Amino acid sequence: MKMSRIPAVAAASAVAVAVIAIAVVVVVAAAPAPAAVGGGAAQPDQRVLRLGYFPVVGHAIPIVGVEQGIFTRYLPDVRIESRVFDSGPQVVEAMFAGSIDVAYVGPGPAINAFLNSDESDIIRILSGAASGGTSFVMHPDSASPEFDFAHKRIAAPQIGNTQDVSLRHYMEQRGLQASGRGGSVVVYNIPNPDIVTLFVKGEIDGAWVSEPWATILAEEHGGVRLFYEEEMWPGGKFATVLLIAGESYVQENRDVVDGWLWAHEEAAKVINADRDAAGVMFNDFLLDHFGQQLDPGVVREAIYNTEVTVDPLSDTVYEFAERADRLGYMGRGSYDLSGLFFSFDRVDYEGPGHGDDIDGGDSSDRGTG
Repeated sequence: MKMSRIPAVAAASAVAVAVIAIAVVVVVAAAPAPAAVGGGAAQPDQRVLRLGYFPVVGHAIPIVGVEQGIFTRYLPDVRIESRVFDSGPQVVEAMFAGSIDVAYVGPGPAINAFLNSDESDIIRILSGAASGGTSFVMHPDSASPEFDFAHKRIAAPQIGNTQDVSLRHYMEQRGLQASGRGGSVVVYNIPNPDIVTLFVKGEIDGAWVSEPWATILAEEHGGVRLFYEEEMWPGGKFATVLLIAGESYVQENRDVVDGWLWAHEEAAKVINADRDAAGVMFNDFLLDHFGQQLDPGVVREAIYNTEVTVDPLSDTVYEFAERADRLGYMGRGSYDLSGLFFSFDRVDYEGPGHGDDIDGGDSSDRGTG
């Protein structure tokens, strides 16, 4: 069991209030026509790339890439329109509606997008963006090294999302089921801000959440980490954020996509070179776009608990699909993930960052500078 520092549990800390306020704004921004967070109208004949991502630590690559102008530096003639969403399914719906070109999502939405795409414009995975950054956090009143999920109230975000699948797989492996399926575990599938609220009120016993939510529960509300999810995966790595795009956009804009991938890798390099600075960039992003920041210590721990990597960790994506299928999330029939990942030769790029090695940061040094 991973023990976190346990301060007194406040009814509602300033951080929780800030996060909930941020999330409310994000939900508004993630409506069918989300508000853009990056600048004015495109010039006549200027090409546009419409980007979707979340305001969470696992999406550090698009956040840093946009805020530090990395994508613009690699694509100076392309108008980049950034839109912030609250969940993967919302992003996928926007892609199906033709209002987003490329996006960062978890493996669940990426797989669903691929399987439900129109055959004329299949959505596939271009690259990895993050590994890990997910924990199970116990409420302090329920915390125990022998924590038993049976007869407990457990929260996870939207049903079928990455954390929900991991939670239900974990339960299934131990012979447990959710109460909705005749089992003893009460599972609440609710937005992350609502998870914080129920946690503060003592109305849940634990939560399976990603960063920075896991650290908020642990550091601001006395929660105790039972485990980091990567400890349960071979090699301690599993895909949590992936870069996806529609086939037609890639085919029609190969040079743009190639430039984006080079910038994507450059952003990963910047983050891994100085994760403390990346945490500051993330908090500045929250302040600039939502008028609130998180406690710097929370952001720092969340950043160190997440591995930023361009490796899509494809074996773990396929394993995730198998787990979702066993849980009944992949439909009644068989599914085929052939072609899930784009495969094409990258165009040589001689711009900034070309030829540099891009390494994934290691979350095993969490909490260290």
